[in-house]
Amino acid sequence: MRRSFCLVFSLLLLAGCAGQRTFLSPPLAPGQAEEGLASYYGARHHGLRTASGEPFDQNSLTAAHRTLPFGTQVQVTNLDNARSVVVRINDRGPRARKRVIDLSRGAAERLGMTDDGTARVRIQRLD
Repeated sequence: MRRSFCLVFSLLLLAGCAGQRTFLSPPLAPGQAEEGLASYYGARHHGLRTASGEPFDQNSLTAAHRTLPFGTQVQVTNLDNARSVVVRINDRGPRARKRVIDLSRGAAERLGMTDDGTARVRIQRLD
């Protein structure tokens, strides 16, 4: 009985892991673009370590992306007001499946999205 339970539990765990990877898109190639919803994070995370190991600075022009390599430069354009900013990927995220990028507060301010908290964006890899 115990052995059967362990086997079933292991299979469910593996199935859950396999299902989670379906929302990850392959990394963007240089010049390639992606559209989706962006959000931002700020004061609550300020000073904490990012996935790249550097401290998060809410005033910098950085972002979190699920698959792009750390150090990648991307141009983010707010599709509602056409404002753009170039950010450097230094963290992993966003955790919300419907979002494609999490921006620092500094980047969000340049895009004019701090009032709403989210914005429809186009991300274009530069390097």
